[in-house]
Amino acid sequence: MNLKTIGYAMGITILATACNKYKTQVTDSGLKYQIFDHNDDARKAKLGDIMTFHLVLKNGTDSTLRDTYKEGTPAKMVLQPPQYKGSFEEGLTLLAAGDSAKFMINADTLFAKIGQPMPPMIKKGSELSFTVKVMSVLTSEEFQKQQSEAGAKQKTIDDKTIQAFLAKNNMKDKARKTASGLYYVPLAEGAGASPKAGDNVKVHYTGKFLDGKEFDSSKNQGKPLELQVGAGMVIPGWDEGLMLMKKGDKGILLIPSGLAYGPETYGPIPGNSVLQFEMELIDFGKGPQQPAGQAIAPPTK
Repeated sequence: MNLKTIGYAMGITILATACNKYKTQVTDSGLKYQIFDHNDDARKAKLGDIMTFHLVLKNGTDSTLRDTYKEGTPAKMVLQPPQYKGSFEEGLTLLAAGDSAKFMINADTLFAKIGQPMPPMIKKGSELSFTVKVMSVLTSEEFQKQQSEAGAKQKTIDDKTIQAFLAKNNMKDKARKTASGLYYVPLAEGAGASPKAGDNVKVHYTGKFLDGKEFDSSKNQGKPLELQVGAGMVIPGWDEGLMLMKKGDKGILLIPSGLAYGPETYGPIPGNSVLQFEMELIDFGKGPQQPAGQAIAPPTK
């Protein structure tokens, strides 16, 4: 066999391997999938693990419904038992860290199983495609440790960012720093006591990035925001900051990302953003206890 023949045979072998690698396969439960990259030695996801992955979701006409690459932050999910046979979660159980694949799921089946009406951009009888690139697979303990370490590192970065902002704007001597890393710059002094956890407060606010770009304001809504402070209805920096103020106070809260929206993108706010809020505490008083956990404060999406 000459070199030309050997080269031709090798080419055929490589082509056949590639075709086999990317061919559409079907699990016993009926899930259609294609594997693009797979490492047998990599860590495979188990139920309860936290998977971090990029996702591109498209409808049957190839229109993109979600793209975490463009969002700038990969998705995170605790791997749960599949909701039904042939589900997206079942597809994730096939993957390991570093793997990439595409799952094709019947839209009618998916929305029937999750009990939601089908959106207008998805046609009945069509297939949804979920293209996934797995970034990491971690146990709950490993994930918590990673988050804690990343949070501590980001807190240091945020503090340096705030210090630079204060110096640039000649606010360093006025600023008060709390143990949590929150900064408060008083602009106008009110009088009396400060609100306590559980009090109902009435506040005007304007939220801005440190470059001065505004992303939300109660003044655009024509009335102050009313909320129960210290009840987890707002970001932690607000809960803490409002309880530093007195009725009639005006000031600026400089909130590190860990006390704001953290590492994830939230509406117009990128992950790990340090934020400034111009605040005016108009009034406050005792109020009945309300359910905690519903974020009613800025920013609007």
